[in-house]
Amino acid sequence: MLLFFRLIVRYVGRKEGRKSIMQKMLINRNELILDKGIITVNNNSYQRLAIKTHFVQPSESYIELIQRYVQPVIENEDILFISEKIISICQNRIIHKNQVKPGFWAKNLSKFVMKTTAGYSVGNVYKMQTAIHLAGLPRIIFAAMCSALTKPFGIRGVFYRVAGHEINGIDGFYGESFPEYNEIGILNPSNPNQVCLNIFNETKINSIIVDANDIGVNILGKNNMILEGNKEIIQMIKDNPAGQGNECTPFILFRKLKEDSYEYKC
Repeated sequence: MLLFFRLIVRYVGRKEGRKSIMQKMLINRNELILDKGIITVNNNSYQRLAIKTHFVQPSESYIELIQRYVQPVIENEDILFISEKIISICQNRIIHKNQVKPGFWAKNLSKFVMKTTAGYSVGNVYKMQTAIHLAGLPRIIFAAMCSALTKPFGIRGVFYRVAGHEINGIDGFYGESFPEYNEIGILNPSNPNQVCLNIFNETKINSIIVDANDIGVNILGKNNMILEGNKEIIQMIKDNPAGQGNECTPFILFRKLKEDSYEYKC
């Protein structure tokens, strides 16, 4: 049966360009793929397809997730964007809330952090205590002072640049989208460039690991075979097509469109 579907896809694909019949079947039947529209960067247009998954648990294999959800629908030259959170969870880069005991400085410093559309960040007392643990109290106090001095001049992000230690990547301790995340903190993935290399070696898929939210994008790792530069990559995903809520879409396929390509709708 699978061979029959592949023959149909190859035959019809010649007439419909890059439009995939197998993908349309998956979209209509299982709603596993969400059309996130087309974005144009440097005269290149990309169709963006968000791939839904189950709620991923700690220590699951990111290779197996990609083989299960991505490989059946990917096409040649597609680029896979991966949420950093899903890699961190697979790597078990997790801190449980009952392991974090907010102290005096965490409770007081967190009060001065402004909430953004992406959440409270270190305005969450558990995230602030985790930041103190990672970077050390003197560095966090110094970062807070630098932030306070520069904020009146409209300079943002000074706290994170001074604190370092990937403090801006601390996630979790917040259960609005997923109640399970209320009880855990999630750190940045370990060695994301190596993760992208592992993915390519196992699946031949070019991937980029990003920390994207509604206020910015950070590129954490990518396969060195990807030709697009970092500035172009940030523009490709700057509107955060994976979403900020409970979408369960950690994988986004970017498909470069040719002039004769057809856009398909979900």
